[in-house]
Amino acid sequence: MALPRLLNNARFVRYGVRVDTAPEWIWLALFATALWPAWWWMARRMLDGSDDPLGLLALAVLCGLVWQQRRVLRPAPKLAWLAIALGLALCATVGVALLPPLASALLAVLAVAAALAAWLPASVPTLPVLGLAVLALPLLASLQFYAGYPLRVITAEASAWLLSGGYEVVRSGASLRVDGQLIIVDAPCSGVQMAWLGYFTACVVALHVRRSNARFLARLPFVGALVLAGNVARNTVLVAFAGAGHALPQWAHEAVGLLTLAAVCGSIAWVMGLVGRMGLAGRPGMFKGGRHELA
Repeated sequence: MALPRLLNNARFVRYGVRVDTAPEWIWLALFATALWPAWWWMARRMLDGSDDPLGLLALAVLCGLVWQQRRVLRPAPKLAWLAIALGLALCATVGVALLPPLASALLAVLAVAAALAAWLPASVPTLPVLGLAVLALPLLASLQFYAGYPLRVITAEASAWLLSGGYEVVRSGASLRVDGQLIIVDAPCSGVQMAWLGYFTACVVALHVRRSNARFLARLPFVGALVLAGNVARNTVLVAFAGAGHALPQWAHEAVGLLTLAAVCGSIAWVMGLVGRMGLAGRPGMFKGGRHELA
């Protein structure tokens, strides 16, 4: 047979050993290079002004994670994650011609995240890595288009209920009529950007405290609830001032938004990083070595 004859060939064996012992980062780089059409589309979308470049923050965190974990990457990848990565890469390659660009790019970033999960040490949770990969996409404009209006309606309804005790409030679509004054809950009030930053905070904190995948998932509903509550609170405050005939100036409007965002992200960080009564002292962070699990 051909294989036994090849195994008796010294040059073939040496070549096989060199391939098997190649640094892990080479395989990750080759994997990412194979999906270059997705990166080209993402770069063009970020540079043409059609979407906010917040995804660069998620990409920077992922790059920092790889750099800091480079000395403790697995010598041999997890086969299950590697198989998932190869399957997603194949789907992303075929999807370039068949799927919308955003869907194809989603498959590509998930493929690279799965490949990264295959080589990362066991102490690094995989779900926050997948979450950051999704957040690296230029998707805010699409989220605003598809989910912005329903979120504005929900926010307007909740604000109307909260204000009904002191004002005469009627909701019509994403608008409120407060004591006869028409106030529109516009696109920035949908909370899409706040949601992005909230989930970004959750993923980063989960990586920092090495939150297990199961416990990370268990805390995700609180992230959505905190984002919705914060967005409703911000909108209610702004509508209350406008309904009373004292609309806030632009700087105060932005200050309320920033304070609310800080409160929401701080609460998410507390929830995601919360340690039980048996918490560990001296926990290593996301960019340090060591294995541990938190409650």
